[in-house]
Amino acid sequence: MKIQRSVLFTLLTLCSALAMSGCGEPVARNQGVYMLIDTSGTYTEELGKAQQVINYTLARMNPGDSFAVASINTGSFSEKNIQAKVTFDDRPSVTNKQKQAFQNAIDSFVQNAKPAAYTDITGGLLQAVEFLNEKQPGRKTILIFSDLKEELKEGYNRDIPLGLEGFDLVALNVTKLRTDNLDPSEYLNRLQQWQEKVEQGGGSWRVVNDLERLEKILH
Repeated sequence: MKIQRSVLFTLLTLCSALAMSGCGEPVARNQGVYMLIDTSGTYTEELGKAQQVINYTLARMNPGDSFAVASINTGSFSEKNIQAKVTFDDRPSVTNKQKQAFQNAIDSFVQNAKPAAYTDITGGLLQAVEFLNEKQPGRKTILIFSDLKEELKEGYNRDIPLGLEGFDLVALNVTKLRTDNLDPSEYLNRLQQWQEKVEQGGGSWRVVNDLERLEKILH
């Protein structure tokens, strides 16, 4: 009888634990992707590649996922820098229309983009964090399509910490500048500085220059 009571008590304890665990917050399975596109100087010549990344990302988006694309220019911490944004519907027919509208918006952006005089990467990151935190996806990814050379207009202050806990940051197509060819250490130092800034903010950092490896980023 003691054994039966012991087994019964154990079963009741397990059932109680399962019931309590079932009352917890559900784990979000969706993902949010925010892509920053550098439009400074001659880097606008790379927009065709950026468009390929966007189309690839769109194809891998599922219902409930969020995606936004924004340009980096003089002051990028602004809603007006977002060229297209969407949270995908559960209905496939609606999702297909959303993806087509997104592509149309990006086509227009690429065709009409003009070289910017400055590159506010930090401002773009602040806007990306704000957008993705509002969406509250299970996974948050920021893609930075840039040579990572930040040039700020006089009067702009971006010497502030970044709150990147839970964010995956991926730098794409980090092309070398003319000065980098003269002194390769400039290129390496630029990558190192951004890695330190991101990791100090609690985020993870990767550089992917081979765009064929995108399948390892978005899954």
